[in-house]
Amino acid sequence: MTTTVATAERPSAVTDRHLAGSTAARQQRSARIKLWAGAVCTALVALPVALASMLPLPDPNAQDLSRRRLAPFTDGHLFGTDQLGRDLLSRLLHGGQVSLTVGVLAVLVSGLIGIAAGSAAGYFGGWVDAVVSRFLEAQLALPLLMMLLLVVALFGPSVTVITCVIAIAQWPEVARLTRSLVLVEREKPYVAAARLLGMRSWSVLARHIVPNIVRPASLVVLLLLAQAVLLESALSFLGAGPQRPFATWGRIISDGQDYITTSWWLVTLPGLVIALLVVGVNLLGDGLRDRVRTKKGA
Repeated sequence: MTTTVATAERPSAVTDRHLAGSTAARQQRSARIKLWAGAVCTALVALPVALASMLPLPDPNAQDLSRRRLAPFTDGHLFGTDQLGRDLLSRLLHGGQVSLTVGVLAVLVSGLIGIAAGSAAGYFGGWVDAVVSRFLEAQLALPLLMMLLLVVALFGPSVTVITCVIAIAQWPEVARLTRSLVLVEREKPYVAAARLLGMRSWSVLARHIVPNIVRPASLVVLLLLAQAVLLESALSFLGAGPQRPFATWGRIISDGQDYITTSWWLVTLPGLVIALLVVGVNLLGDGLRDRVRTKKGA
């Protein structure tokens, strides 16, 4: 009895220091750092853009040729002015509302299309899977930017058209992941039990399988937000984005590229804003994905 008690009270060789240095602990710390860094970077851009109409900013379209191309921190212009004397910070924040609105709407539409198509392909298989897979392969084989420019040239560069075009361009990535997740889920016992209870296939898919795959699929949708903003900026830079009076980030860079050697802030500051948002969204998505993986491993 004494030997048993002594053995039970013997301290473990695994200390808190060993646990802190384990792979799981390092992954948790890495995911936490990514989440915080991503949230801060995203908030630094998204919050001022969302509150642009409430902030004491000049009219983004008000021109003053006597104040054109003022350097940052000059005469109350934090980011300086552009070639027409318009406040650059005001144009960036108000233009960001258009860019972020297009990006958010595009990823929501692409997420809905991708989850619906991928779920149907993964669960039903057969000709449904074949049709969805052929559409995926056909679209992935096309040059993305060229396809976007062609569609915008045909239907016009309106906000609605560009949102739909970006959404259609991004749905294959969501559909591919959703299909693979559904292929795994449909073989689990709860799906067989639901079938034995007489539930219809669409009901099993909508009520049981889709809720279980929405979370990992939504992480991909979040990562696509950065790509959607970049695509919208690229289209605007090439002149195929939302037309004036919308001051999108891509058009601001395009308008300032002729002055890059003399007025660096006209291109550099909008580029830094886009880069900060893209890095923040990617870090946030990576952190959430690593956190989910760590919980599953535990």
